[in-house]
Amino acid sequence: MLKGRQLDITVDEIHFGTDGWRAIIGEDFNQRSVARVSAAAAKVFGLQKIELQNSGSEDVASDANTILIGYDCRRDAGRYAALVATVLADAGFDVLVSDRYCPTPALCWTIAHNPAIIGGMMLTSSHNPAEYLGIKLRMQDGGASPKQFTDEVELALVDELPACFDEAVAAFEAAVNGTPEHPAAPLAEAPRLRFGDIMETYLAALLHMVDDDVIRKAGLKIVLDPMYGAGRSYLAGLFEALGVEVVEVNGDNDPSFNGLHPEPILPWVEVGADKVAELGYDACFITDGDADRIGAIDDTGSYVSSHRILTLLIGHLVANHGKTGRVVRTQAGSSLLKRQCERLKLELTTKPIGFKWIYEEMLKGGVLIGGEESGGMGIPSHVRERDGLLMSLLVSELMAVEGKNLRELVEALLAELGVLEYARRDLKLTQGQKDAFLATHVFSGAVGREHYQELFDAVNEQVIEVNKGDGIKFSLASDAWLLIRPSGTEPLVRVYAEAASMEQVEALLDIGCALAKG
Repeated sequence: MLKGRQLDITVDEIHFGTDGWRAIIGEDFNQRSVARVSAAAAKVFGLQKIELQNSGSEDVASDANTILIGYDCRRDAGRYAALVATVLADAGFDVLVSDRYCPTPALCWTIAHNPAIIGGMMLTSSHNPAEYLGIKLRMQDGGASPKQFTDEVELALVDELPACFDEAVAAFEAAVNGTPEHPAAPLAEAPRLRFGDIMETYLAALLHMVDDDVIRKAGLKIVLDPMYGAGRSYLAGLFEALGVEVVEVNGDNDPSFNGLHPEPILPWVEVGADKVAELGYDACFITDGDADRIGAIDDTGSYVSSHRILTLLIGHLVANHGKTGRVVRTQAGSSLLKRQCERLKLELTTKPIGFKWIYEEMLKGGVLIGGEESGGMGIPSHVRERDGLLMSLLVSELMAVEGKNLRELVEALLAELGVLEYARRDLKLTQGQKDAFLATHVFSGAVGREHYQELFDAVNEQVIEVNKGDGIKFSLASDAWLLIRPSGTEPLVRVYAEAASMEQVEALLDIGCALAKG
C-alpha cells in the first residue's frame, strides 16, 4: 500500500468510549480524524475477516467481504459516511452505504441477517447534542464492538493520512444526507461505493415481530417524538401500517435538532409530554438520535421510566409471546426487574453500565431481553443490539392485548410488584474531587458496608451489600439502592437512586452527592 500523506498539524486525540468515538463536528471530528479512524478500523476488520473465514461459521459466507455504512440525521453525517466508505473501499472491502439516514438498529439487523457482511460503521453520536458526531463499530452479528476490538483500533491509529485521502474528501464533498424522500445517489467521485436501501427489509421484519390484527383492532392513538433523529418518519410509518392513529412531533429535517438534546429523558421530552396530554392519546414514545433507545410518556403527560417499560416488556414476552430466558440489567437497573424475575421464575444477571456488557451476556446464550437505565433495550432473537422502534411496537402490542393505555399498564404493574421510584443526578466535579472520590470509596477495597451504615441510619435504611464493580453501589434491605458512578471520560459523577418514594430517593441522592463531593 502506498504510504499515506503526513499530517502537517497537531494530531487529534481519538479514544473510544462505552459505545464508540464521538467529538464536536468541525473540531476533533473532522475529515482528517475520521479518515485515520477509518483506516485503523479497516486494518482490524481485515484481521477479523480472516478469523471469521477460518472459523467455518455458517453465519458468515466463505468469501464475505462487505462492510455496511450507516448514518443518522446530523449535519454532514451522510457526507462523512461517504468519506469512511471510500477509505474502507481503498483497503479492499466491498462497501455498501445506506442510501438514506437510518437508525443504528437497522444497520445492526441488516448486518446480522446478511452472511456477506462482516461488520459495520455507523456515523452517529446517539443521544449527544447536535454539534457532536461519532462512529460506532459493529460486529458480524450486528452487536456492539467489544473493548478488545476498539482497543485494537486505537492501537492501529497512525499519524499519517491514508493514501486515498483526497479521493475520500471528494466523496465527502459530493455526498448528501439522504432522506426517505430523496435517497443518496451513486457518486461519480466515488465509483467504488454502492448505495442501497437497507430500511425496507428491516421495517418489514419489525412488523412481523408483533400481532398486526390485535393492534389494528385496538384503535390505539400514539404520539411519537423522534427528537429530530433517525427514527423520524420510520416509526410513524410502521404504526400507520398497523392502523394506529399517529401524531409525530419533532420530526422535521433539522440537523440542529432545534437546540434539543436528543436523549429520551426529562427535561428533553416536554414537547411530546405536552402533546400527548393535550390529545389524551394512549401513550407517547420517544426515540433518541439514532433510535436505539426508547422513552415513554403516559396519557397525562407523565414520564414513564425505562425501568418500568423494561419490566412491562418482560411480562409481555413471557405471558403473550411464550418466551423465556435470562434477563440482563446493569448496575443501575431497577429492583422492579428483580421482583418481576422472581415472580416469573426467570434468572436475572447484573452487569456494569454499558450495553456492551449486556451484549457479552447475549453471546453466552439464553438471554430473553437485556436493558439499561438509559432506555436501551434489546432482544437477541431479533438482534444483539438495542432497538427503540421494536420496543415501541411491543409496548403498543401489550396495550392492545390488555386493552389498557400505558398509564393503566403501569398502575397494574405497580399494584402487583410494589411502587419504586427512581431518579439520577449528574455532578460536575473538579478532577481533584473525582480522583479523591475514586481513591476513598472505589479503589479502597478495605472499606465495607459497616463503614457506611451510619450515613443510611438517618434515612432508616439498612445496607446489605456494597459493590465496587462499577463505581460504588449500596444495596439496601428495603430493595432501595444508591449508585455513585464516575464518568470514564470527563470530571463527572452520576448518582442514581431507587426507593419506595420520591422523598426517599431524594434523601439517598443527597447522601450520594455528599460522598462524591467529599
